[in-house]
Amino acid sequence: MSTMNISLPDALKSFVDERVNQGGYGTSSEYVRELIRKDQDRLQLRGLLLAGAASAPAAPADPAYFEGLRDRIRKAGRDGGRDGGRDGTRR
Repeated sequence: MSTMNISLPDALKSFVDERVNQGGYGTSSEYVRELIRKDQDRLQLRGLLLAGAASAPAAPADPAYFEGLRDRIRKAGRDGGRDGGRDGTRR
């Protein structure tokens, strides 16, 4: 694991210390790692949303579409979720 040193104004250092104590983090490094992971997740979600927005429209989300989703959920519940996805993977 690599080490990175950062400089913070006193107000930010106090904020981090408070979050560590109240948030159940063992160290300020754990807190910062969590923030970085959340930022990575946010960026990934943003990329997925942009890709979805740029993609061709899918079938309309009409009542039949939602009934099909309900049927898939019911079926997944009956078989223990072993075949919850169209491709046979468990979700």
